[in-house]
This record gives sequence, C-alpha cells and structure tokens, in this order.
Amino acid sequence: MELRQLEYFVTVAEERNFTRAAEKVRVAQPGVSAQIRKLERELGQELLDRSGRRVGLTEVGAAFLPHARAALAAVERARLVVDELAGLVRGHVAVGTVTSHSAELPALLTGFHRDHPAVEITLAEDTTDQLVEGLRTGRFDAAIISVGAGAPAGLELHMIEDQPVVAAVAHDHELAARSAIPLDALRGRPLISMPRGTGLRARLDEACAAAGFRPHIAFEAGDPGVLAQLAAHGLGAALLPRAFAEERADTLRVLTIDPPELRGRLALAWRSGGPHGPAGRALVARAREELRRV
Repeated sequence: MELRQLEYFVTVAEERNFTRAAEKVRVAQPGVSAQIRKLERELGQELLDRSGRRVGLTEVGAAFLPHARAALAAVERARLVVDELAGLVRGHVAVGTVTSHSAELPALLTGFHRDHPAVEITLAEDTTDQLVEGLRTGRFDAAIISVGAGAPAGLELHMIEDQPVVAAVAHDHELAARSAIPLDALRGRPLISMPRGTGLRARLDEACAAAGFRPHIAFEAGDPGVLAQLAAHGLGAALLPRAFAEERADTLRVLTIDPPELRGRLALAWRSGGPHGPAGRALVARAREELRRV
C-alpha cells in the first residue's frame, strides 16, 4: 500500500470523478485509475462504485475512507515535525490586525518570509472583536488588537503601546480653549468614534458607563484618519490615541481627558499555549523577540 494510492483514492472519493481527481493531483487519469485498482487488489475489495455516471463509494470504501484520510494527515504532521526540528518551517500562517497602529508589521512579515520562504502568509484587517474570535477558533495564528486592562480570555499578549485616549476638536470648538477636561464634559456632546467591535470604542463605552452616561456618537468610522478629519471640520470631538492626535495639531486641539484610565492599549495576541502549527509558533516567537528589542 502506497501513500499515493491513498491520496488518489481520497481525491476520487471527494471529487466523485476520475478526470477531476486526476487534474487535482496532476497525474494522467489512467495512472490514477491503475493505482486505485492496485490498491483494491491488495485489499481484496472494491472501494469505488463505478457503475453510475458519478463515482461512488462501496460500503467497504466508505469504511476505508476515514482511515485513508487519517493516514495522509499523520504523514503530513510527521513531515512538519521533521521540518520544524530541522529548522525548515513550512506551512501557512494567518495574521490579523486592526486598521491603524504603529507596529512595524510589514517589516516583521518581510523578515519572516525571507527566512521561511516556503511558508504561505495571509494578512487580514478586522475589528478587535472579530480578531479575538478568530484567534480563539484558530482562524488566525497571531493578531494585533486593541485591549483593555487585561488579556481577553484564552489569549496571551505582548504589549506594543499604551497611551491615553484624548478628545480632539477643531480650533474653533467651544472646548478648544481648554487643555484638559473631565470625562463628564463629553456628556451629551456629539462625539466621533470608532465603531462598536473596536477596542477604542469598547474603552470609551466602558469609561462612560462607569461615569453614569452613554456617549452620544454622532459619527463613526473605522479609520482614525477619517475621525480626525471629521473633528477638524467641527462635527464633534474625536476620541483618538494621544500620539495620533498630536501629529495633527495643526488642525486639531488636543484635550487630555481625566480620569486617565481611558487608554488605548495595542498588543500582539495569540492563543494561550501558542498556535497549533510550527509556522505559527515560529512567527509568534519572532514577533515577540523583535518587539522586545523595540
């Protein structure tokens, strides 16, 4: 019994067609048929029902299929273990990130790809809530997320930045004469914020709830740059990380908010215990090392 015979059998069973299966494994159709016939002779039983227009499984074939899949999966896991021990990490890593941050993610991924060219890398943007869920389910190996005071359940963190959230207003706004305001000064005022599901919005909602009011969100946008532009046009007070707002001091007046517990925390996150695959574990280890150096 050969691995290629198991691969051909599983592929035909999934495609239910010899021609499509042959195209998928990149072997001529007669070669696929011959190898499966050889497997059937060795087992002494027919695995495929070829009597209809579509190829089906015999009763024996249906019972054999999960074991064939398990054997192929075990071989792939063994290959990954050997590659990992040899330092030849293969596979796939999925990385998620919030929309705007200061982390040098492109440089990190470039360096990782240079050292591990056989690893396929995918990158996706989403809200913190969706990224956290993706980390828990294994859809992402690592993600840059916005967090509160502690780590979300089931995740580990490496903090990237921790800075106050400020109110940014146009220079002719009624609050612009002040340099600092209590959080209660935002009660009832039109605010410009990230949408629900983002970390910054969650921190704002939590702080306002603790102060006894719900924020009046007049405008929402997923891009902090858009929030800043809306505020510069006098449409309300934008809630932004301090460093981001201060870079736009020519168009915005930056107001410190008291209490200072309203903060923007950005972190690299991964599932507790580490990603399942060696490629994901290698990426997280490299990211943590580079972040420590920074």
